[in-house]
This record gives sequence, C-alpha cells and structure tokens, in this order.
Amino acid sequence: MKSALLHILIVDDDNRLRSLIRRYLVDNGFIAVMAPDAAQARKILKTLKFDLIILDVMMPNETGVEFLKDLRKTSQIPVLMLTAQNESADRIAGLETGADDYLAKPFEPKELILRIKSILKRQPSPIMAEMPQGLTTAEEDLLNIFIKRPNQIITRSELAISLGNISERAVDVQVLRLRKKLDKNLHIQTIRGSGYKLNIS
Repeated sequence: MKSALLHILIVDDDNRLRSLIRRYLVDNGFIAVMAPDAAQARKILKTLKFDLIILDVMMPNETGVEFLKDLRKTSQIPVLMLTAQNESADRIAGLETGADDYLAKPFEPKELILRIKSILKRQPSPIMAEMPQGLTTAEEDLLNIFIKRPNQIITRSELAISLGNISERAVDVQVLRLRKKLDKNLHIQTIRGSGYKLNIS
C-alpha cells in the first residue's frame, strides 16, 4: 500500500527558514520532515523514504554540495538546492554534483512550490514513500502524523483530534496496533503522562 501524499525532506541549518518551508509545504498538501544538518538528514534517510530533498548549500560541518556528492553514490532522489542570491559558483557546483534544480534565497513561497512540482513532473517514476504492508486507513493516518514530526512528543489529545476526535483510549489502541506492524527501525515511544514520540536515531 502506498501513501498518496508526497514526502519531502528539508535540510537547512536556519531554524526559522526550515520551519517556514515546512509550513509552505504542508499548506500545499505535502508531508514535510526537517533536518538541521547533513548528519541528521542521513539518519532520517535510513528509516524514511522521500520523493524530494530541499537542501541548503551553506551548512556547518558539511556543506550541501558535499552531502549531495555522497548521496549520489547510492541515491538518485530529486534534490532542490537552496543557494545565496549571488553565489553562482554554488549553483554550478550543485548542478554539477547532481542537483535537479536550484532556488536562490530569498524566494517566494509560490516559486518554491512550482519548482518542486516541476522537478517531480520530470521524474519518469516518482519515488513514493512506502507504507508498511497491512495498515488500516486509521493506522496510515496515525503513522503520517508521526512522520511529520519525528523525534517530537505528540500528546494523546493532539492525536485524538487529528484522527477525527476519537477518544484518547482509542488512540492508545491504534498506537499499539501500529507498533506491531512497523519495521524495527521505526519505534513509537510512550511518553508517560504525555503522549507518544516516533524515534528516528
């Protein structure tokens, strides 16, 4: 079974910009996961599949170009690079390394969405995020909620509302059933007195 929603990974060390991009994407029907640097992005990519990566060039420890060069050894996932306004050298380096397109900062949200859609249209066989086999619709919905906020505590009341105003007891039952069907690399942790957290280590 496959999810109809496209999954995008945002890799940028700017907390504010990363959050803004995530909001733009979610508002336009995408599922967005965030990583502050290349190291965290690698960890996330080990457990989740994505249709596209938005990758900033200038990041501490490892630049976006360095990360992309390593990524291209094993993956052809589409990549949209974010570059500084006047850094043509970064854009050239990104494209030569294997980026599918670039966008200079600052940019308009609408242009970001249009470029993403343009890249995905050019893919002969878009990579859809695969769901574990045998999930019910409710379990798929629950997993998508966790995927949007990896390593973050989500309260039972939030989950109950997001799943259609079900009871918190029903949330506990759904989480228990989902756990049994997940790959060992995906673990939903119970946070006593609060809720649950999808751990991606």
